Amino acid sequence: MIPLSVPNLKGNEKKYISDALDSGWISTAGSYVARFEQDMASYLNTAGAAAVQSGTAAIHLALLLSGVKPGQEVIVPTLTFIASVNPVAYIGAFPVFMDCDDSLNIDCDKLEEFLKKECAMTSSGLVNKSTNRVIKAVVAVHIFGNMADMERLKALSEQYGIHLIEDAAEALGTFYKQGKYQGQFAGTIGDFGAYSFNGNKIITTGGGGMLTAKDGSALEKAKYLAAQAKDDPFYYIHNEVGYNYRMTNLQAALGVAQLECLEDFIRIKEINYDYYENAIAPMENFELLKFNLNARNNRWFYSLFLKNHGLDRNSVMKQLKEKDIETRPIWQLAHTQRMYENSQAYFIEKAPFYWNRVINIPCSTSLLKKEMDHIIQALSRI
Repeated sequence: MIPLSVPNLKGNEKKYISDALDSGWISTAGSYVARFEQDMASYLNTAGAAAVQSGTAAIHLALLLSGVKPGQEVIVPTLTFIASVNPVAYIGAFPVFMDCDDSLNIDCDKLEEFLKKECAMTSSGLVNKSTNRVIKAVVAVHIFGNMADMERLKALSEQYGIHLIEDAAEALGTFYKQGKYQGQFAGTIGDFGAYSFNGNKIITTGGGGMLTAKDGSALEKAKYLAAQAKDDPFYYIHNEVGYNYRMTNLQAALGVAQLECLEDFIRIKEINYDYYENAIAPMENFELLKFNLNARNNRWFYSLFLKNHGLDRNSVMKQLKEKDIETRPIWQLAHTQRMYENSQAYFIEKAPFYWNRVINIPCSTSLLKKEMDHIIQALSRI
């Protein structure tokens, strides 16, 4: 079976993990945690970073630090992995679901329309007129490593006084090549940025995440909350509810090694994407979705669009599986999940269309040319 996306561990992973083991520091204390944070901050050109247990933990902390309270609302995309949404529920707040555009990212036209027509500025902040709840933040996800429209998202968040949280879990290494935010990475433009190092991401720590913030004091507060909010670690004094969210030294050692390989991984992703695209472009049934032309995208996942409406997504996936090719559909739309089916969803139209017409095809950085040729041949026969 040609897997969808697997780790590429051909750098200094064993060396650094062995060093961490030899030091005896294997839990949340240890030099590699600080080193990974520093290396990430240096790569992203940010003031700092906080290493945590998952991208989900990073989003949860970002929401808390944005001041989201129980009973308030957060705008989220429906076309995203559920981890972009669940932290809203952790707090006791309510998600408001937004549609996607043709890039699969949050639809800024509908977002602007919703903010203008369905909300009102009050002394308490921006209020959703249909629920009378305060809207505190918007979570923008860079789907499959493709840069969302951060110029509009940033402008809208500032205009309406809401926090902008970037879920860059899939977009480490994506940055603007031109425009207002030229040179800035996904996850560094909004108030907070959340990254994931899950096993299928472009770099991995097995499990883990990272949080960045515009405000250095917010980042320090994030580290405080992530370490169980210890005010006195000797006498175990805790003045706030904290979380067991800090990354371990072993995970961080793996992350340091992986980060050293990131740019090489992105170059491989670009080469493989172009190889696929050139072969798939002449096909009648399929095309690869494009990435944001204003950005250098990390091209984490490749989205195969079924342009022949007579094709059934599940049937195509089944045929590819029979050829030993692993594929994956887009996530079940979040607003249709059982726990959110009664939540507000604002004119969701394109997301169901793309959910039914897009699958992801193998994109590992260790993918061989002969494997891509096998996949291309299988597609040409459908």
